[in-house]
Amino acid sequence: MMDEPRGWYSRGYLPHFDGVEVPQFLTFHLADSIPRSLFQQWQEELSLLEKTKAELERRKRIEAYLDLGYGEAWLRDPELASMVERALLFFDGKRYYLHAWVVMPNHAHVLFTPILPYSLARIAHSWKSFTADQANKRLARMGQFWWPESYDRFIREEHHYASTIAYIENNPPKAKLCSAPEDYRFSSAYGR
Repeated sequence: MMDEPRGWYSRGYLPHFDGVEVPQFLTFHLADSIPRSLFQQWQEELSLLEKTKAELERRKRIEAYLDLGYGEAWLRDPELASMVERALLFFDGKRYYLHAWVVMPNHAHVLFTPILPYSLARIAHSWKSFTADQANKRLARMGQFWWPESYDRFIREEHHYASTIAYIENNPPKAKLCSAPEDYRFSSAYGR
């Protein structure tokens, strides 16, 4: 079954772009890492801004808040972080080309290019549903593991691609989880 690229679409709060074999920067986070009330407050505050400026400011706020590590931060558990990393790597070269990734305590960043017939939405759903099921079993819990929405951004040109890799791999030192990108175990920069 071939997924049809959807172009621009929204499932609620965030706009998404699903294109044909376009590199995508995807961020997904744990369900409890940003309180819904705070996210709604941001929506209200940013509703007065022009759409592009509002989206940029929303992304900045989300990224800054995620780096604080709030919520249960279940991905601090090395077994859970490793499980998410293995899920990201599993279909590399088959359903997508994985360029860079990091699994943080309460979120993950991934830069990848979907391979037809697999769409961004189908790949993200696969990662999130598999890892949520496995994590909930390990934690002996039920309920929502990941926030339903993901933030994605398609890569526009070579500089954007390079800066996105740098952003992903420098996220652990920025969040004070290590001193250098190559020291953080659950990242494409590890061991370089």
